[in-house]
Amino acid sequence: MKRTEIGKYIIIDPEICHGQITFKGTRIPIDTVLALLAKGYSMEQLLKSYPELTRAAIEEAVHLATESLHLRYRVPLQVAA
Repeated sequence: MKRTEIGKYIIIDPEICHGQITFKGTRIPIDTVLALLAKGYSMEQLLKSYPELTRAAIEEAVHLATESLHLRYRVPLQVAA
């Protein structure tokens, strides 16, 4: 597996964190930040805890996670008869 850029701020690199999805230029896994958001951490708390991250990077992670859920669990539209 080679390094794959998923977005402007997100990568998968087998040489970083055993290939977990991380924020580019860091060793911070995306799922760690998303889990903290789910537990109620604010954006400000995350930026204070992880000063190497930017608001745009965290927003991209949320956007990509949301997009992934929509693609995976999309309900087909039913056509009226």
